[in-house]
This record gives sequence, structure tokens and C-alpha cells, in this order.
Amino acid sequence: MPVLDRFRLDGRRALVTGGSRGLGLEMARALCEAGAEVVIVGRDEGHLDDAVEELSAGGGRAFSLAADLADGDEAARMCALALQSFGPIDIAINNVGGRRINFATEEMPLEEWRRIVELNLTQAFVCTKVLGAPMLERGWGRVINVASISGFVAGKPMRGRSYETSKAALAMFTKAVAADWAPRGVTVNAIAPGTFLTDANRRWFHERPELKTEIEATVPMGRLGEPSEIAGLALYLASDASSYMTGSVVVIDGGRLLW
Repeated sequence: MPVLDRFRLDGRRALVTGGSRGLGLEMARALCEAGAEVVIVGRDEGHLDDAVEELSAGGGRAFSLAADLADGDEAARMCALALQSFGPIDIAINNVGGRRINFATEEMPLEEWRRIVELNLTQAFVCTKVLGAPMLERGWGRVINVASISGFVAGKPMRGRSYETSKAALAMFTKAVAADWAPRGVTVNAIAPGTFLTDANRRWFHERPELKTEIEATVPMGRLGEPSEIAGLALYLASDASSYMTGSVVVIDGGRLLW
């Protein structure tokens, strides 16, 4: 088979959480362009509708499900509904995550710690479990978790450390499940992004332009990532081109972890 054909996803169905904006939308776009049918999941129905319209206008087949995956039970409900409504899911990208809080460790309420761990780790476990089980039965599947370079280094502006802890745990979860599922035809890999210029980060940097300059100074390439630059990596991990790759946590950060 010609190598470029191995990147095709015709006949595959993918689900991307947090797929209506930012990195999730760019990954969903790449899968659509490669021929997959894509279900995007998000909290805001308006954003989901806009994303489906955008993906469809580009020639893709896209659908949406509204769910707040900050709750593990809601994640389970969403996965069950996705399987019921759209049939088998061949590719699962667990992209939802965030920190949303900035408590110092010594001041952080236990419920806030649990909320961030639920958002970054528990929902990925639930989606991997529920969507991955049928993949194992069929003997083919791709699970891609979106971790972070914050799982490797502590960020200076962050406090509380629940975000770094949960992302580091997600990386290890990826490796452990990959070891279990490797003989059964399902690969499990993770992407660990650095800082990208998503709409949310652009708004943040507009309010604090000095922070953008500070972060760029830590990146050997001297700039932050454009969301579209994650698309090729996601497509590779979702396709047959990565058939001998599992348990990897692939860093994409402009060289940030080199210094």
C-alpha cells in the first residue's frame, strides 16, 4: 500500500471530545479530511452547531453530542449514547481537559482537587473503557489521549498542581492501558502539547501580553503553536500509518522541554 494511503480513514468513525473549538476542532478537521465520519462532543450546543457546519462545509461528515464531561457519570452517558446513535467508534480522541482554578496547594479545597482530576483524568478513563471495549471485540481501534507538557514540568504561573498531577497520571494511564491492549489490536497513545494559540489563549494573552512574551522566551522555536499544527500528529496516531506505535506520549511543543 502506498504510504499516503495508510493515512486514509475511509470507513472509520471517530469521536473527539472537546471537538467544537481549539485543538479538538483541528484534530476533528484532519480526521474528516482523511475520510472519517466524526462525532464531536462539547458543552455548548451553539459552538457544536457552528463546528459541524464548518466541518461539513469542508466536505466532511460530522455529527455532534452535547455533554459536560467534567462529571464521570455524564461521560459514561455520552459514550453509551454515542455507541447507540452512531454505531461503532473506531477512533477515540480524549481531548477534554483544563485547570480552570488557581488555588495554592495549601489552600485548595478537596472538592476543587477532585473536580480537576475528574475533568482531566477520570473522564478519559471512562471514555477509554466504554468506547475501547467494543474496539477490543473487533480487534482494531485507536485511543488518543491529550495530555500536556505540564505532566512533565511544573508551570510557573500555576498553583495547586492538580492540573500537572492529573496530566502526568493521564500519560501513565495511556502507557498502562497500551500494554494491556497491545496484543488485541487497539493502540493507545497520547499527545502532550505545549502552549498553542487557541482562541482561549489568545483572549488570555490579550489581557496579559507580557505573559505571551514570557512563554515564547522559553520555546526554542521562539513562538507558540498554531492549532492547525497538531492536526497531522493526530491523524498519524489515528491511522494505519502508526500501526506499530502504542504507549507513546508524543510531545509537540516547539522544543519547550529541551531547555
